Amino acid sequence: MPSLVIDARMIDASGIGVYLRNILPYLATEFTVTLLGDPSKLQVFSWSQKVKILPLEAPIYSLKEQWALKTAIPPCDLFWSPHYNIPLLPIKAAHRVVTIHDTYHLAYRHTLSLAQRVFATTFLNAAVKLSERVITVSAFSKSEILRYTHASKKNIQVIPNGLNHETYKKLDLAETKARLYELLPSIPPSFILFVGNVKPHKNLKTLLKAYATLPPVLRKQHQLVIAGKKDGFLTPDSDLANAFKEDLALEADTFFTGYVPDEVLPLLYNSASLFVFPSVYEGFGLPPLEAMACGCPVVASTAASIREVCGEAALYFDPQEWKQLARQMEAVLTNEELQSTLIQAGDNQSKNYSWYRTAQTHLSVFRELLDPGKQVN
Repeated sequence: MPSLVIDARMIDASGIGVYLRNILPYLATEFTVTLLGDPSKLQVFSWSQKVKILPLEAPIYSLKEQWALKTAIPPCDLFWSPHYNIPLLPIKAAHRVVTIHDTYHLAYRHTLSLAQRVFATTFLNAAVKLSERVITVSAFSKSEILRYTHASKKNIQVIPNGLNHETYKKLDLAETKARLYELLPSIPPSFILFVGNVKPHKNLKTLLKAYATLPPVLRKQHQLVIAGKKDGFLTPDSDLANAFKEDLALEADTFFTGYVPDEVLPLLYNSASLFVFPSVYEGFGLPPLEAMACGCPVVASTAASIREVCGEAALYFDPQEWKQLARQMEAVLTNEELQSTLIQAGDNQSKNYSWYRTAQTHLSVFRELLDPGKQVN
């Protein structure tokens, strides 16, 4: 059985961690797998005799990680980096594969320091040069990789992310809300949901402007719920702080959940009246699909990969047009027929994605590298 070594240090990360945690269980069916990372976080994958864990705790994006990777990676048939922070020094791997989820660090270089820009440019170009295959998660991300690097089009394989249908599914509404109130006693009974972070590309500013202009009766009926800690969003110069200064009532109508464990997200999606995804840049974007699978209507921006992922199952808006977003939000909140249409379309769209299918396509790429006669599906 061929050997596969994986840099699994980002197993706890929000996006890449979800990707790794859902794919890893399938890989041991065809490989002897070595995971590099924190043993305490990776122990859950040691159920198979074909999975070995080697300690590697060097910080990502550091000089230290380069020497640590070189010394930690054992001889193997295939080495897979699930992120572009690849080993630059020679390693004892017959083949190398990298996953590049997006090129945010180049597309939004104006938000980075000079050192960060140099790092991102260097590593993204090195990743495509040193890897025989580049996996990415959307046709949009493939086009961005070709735009910002010297990658060869034929070496890039698009493999969409999957969705965990055991976790993200429709639940009994009464039971769900009762459980949610136990965990978050102050959460409003009806709400519009935002799941994301404070980074500029998440475009929270546009959502806040749109929400602030909704008719007062709608704001009273549906508060804005932000999944996350208030102090993480409410820094002195943040969009949120400035919006609250301009509209004092907005702060009263906005509820922060605090830290949200993965198991609470399905409760929020199932309970929300509407999920809004205003991002201006996403390599893929799992939250809209998670919301759809939970029976929540989705309003999403037309930017980047979002329309590619969501298909015809969302109501769209230009991410720079907050007035348009306000109109779309109001349309969904006041039209039960539209809500039902979006919920049904979302349910159908979410079924197009599964981690099993994603993992099998990864295995196909790996097989083709080890045996060039086998074609990628």
